[in-house]
Amino acid sequence: MSDLTIKDKRTRITVKIPANGIFLDGILTIPSQAKGILLFAHGSGSSRHSPRNNFVATVLNDARFGTLLMDLLTSQEDASYDTRFDIELLTRRLEQASKWVKEQPGCAALPVGFFGASTGAAAALNAAATLGSAAGAVVSRGGRPDLATEALPRVQAPTLLIVGSLDDVVIELNRQAYRLLKSEKQLAIVKGATHLFEEPGTLEEVARLATAWFTKHLGH
Repeated sequence: MSDLTIKDKRTRITVKIPANGIFLDGILTIPSQAKGILLFAHGSGSSRHSPRNNFVATVLNDARFGTLLMDLLTSQEDASYDTRFDIELLTRRLEQASKWVKEQPGCAALPVGFFGASTGAAAALNAAATLGSAAGAVVSRGGRPDLATEALPRVQAPTLLIVGSLDDVVIELNRQAYRLLKSEKQLAIVKGATHLFEEPGTLEEVARLATAWFTKHLGH
């Protein structure tokens, strides 16, 4: 770990996460009296520096949730279209990161949740299915849960699917996935939002919905 900073009683650390002979870059933020740790799985072509995910993560930090934003692929891997959509690889990396984060100081007792965007949502749902009751909650933003179809009935974690009202194709894919989920679930459609939630106020609504969901299921 390196680059330790303290801001508003929270610890923010740049990290290297080991994964089968390589290291994944990440940013781990732990507020004081954290209620849980949330692993972010970004979509294809994005990174731990995603301004949208960082905005949501900051709101969650303010609500006393720890966050781990990470690159699930190396820069070389991310340059390949095929690797970007290798959901099995993304899932393995996310599972390795979830194991690693529980080994970090102050994190062992924290319940784990996942926040996935686009293809990262499929990896988050796959990882939640593997972890079973050890996964506390999942939030998908503009996600592709259809890429995790086989895992959906096995997900035990309460799952919130967030989609923009103007993202027609992804809305239908999320509705299909919603029907396959057996856990506690909710499909939230943000009015006036497209796939990237770039419209004024829409990303704030995503952050509000995610905070409420994680608070309900992880924040006890």
